[in-house]
Amino acid sequence: MSTSLPISSPVVESPTARLAQRAAGTRAVVIDAGVGNLGNLSRALRFLGAEVEVTNSAEDLDGEQCLVLPGVGAFRPPREQLRGAMEEALHQRVEAGAWLLGICVGYQLLFTAGDEHGETDGLGLLPGRITRLPDTVPLPHIGWTPLRPQLGCGSPPPEAESLLAGVLPPVESAERAGAHVYFVHSYAPDGVPDSAVWAKATHGRPFVAVAGRGRVMGTQFHPEKSGPAGLRLLANFLNLAHGREENSDEL
Repeated sequence: MSTSLPISSPVVESPTARLAQRAAGTRAVVIDAGVGNLGNLSRALRFLGAEVEVTNSAEDLDGEQCLVLPGVGAFRPPREQLRGAMEEALHQRVEAGAWLLGICVGYQLLFTAGDEHGETDGLGLLPGRITRLPDTVPLPHIGWTPLRPQLGCGSPPPEAESLLAGVLPPVESAERAGAHVYFVHSYAPDGVPDSAVWAKATHGRPFVAVAGRGRVMGTQFHPEKSGPAGLRLLANFLNLAHGREENSDEL
């Protein structure tokens, strides 16, 4: 009598699982400005294979090539926390060739100024100012919103293509929406030159969701809370900062 063996179902790996160790062997320094989502961000970076150091000391930035500046809440408190030695160290490292990723309020701090609770100067690493979203929509803007490419401005810079590979469709694609990502904010960049706009989203008005110039870039959304798409963006940044460019459009 013959017996049939049970047929095993193939193991389907989740998009998140496929990203584990995607940036193995990299290192990131996460800057603690007093208001960052440090725990979740550090766990996400370590899941991707990065060695992570969290610091509020300017001296710890010496010689580092991969810097991440997170932030939550209002613009002014972390801005004041960075004044002095940390601000000087950030500028020095960027000038020396380091890569810098700002996240949420950390992203906003990269710009020239912010209007929240009165005008406050930013770090001046990206052009534009942070203004309030329209009161015609619920604020803060909390939840998942699709990213959209910046159209009609020619080819994006290579840094933008590499950061957003697998997250945003190429400009030449017929698709007009990218991944849904997670936002928590009431303010967003405005008056950003087209050359520095890497992706947009809409809540009350179109706003710049991803911006950058050269090795300085940032996201208004939280990649560490944005599922596989957010992890992919973080992996892209880690690999960019270590000279390991990856252009695959698949997660």
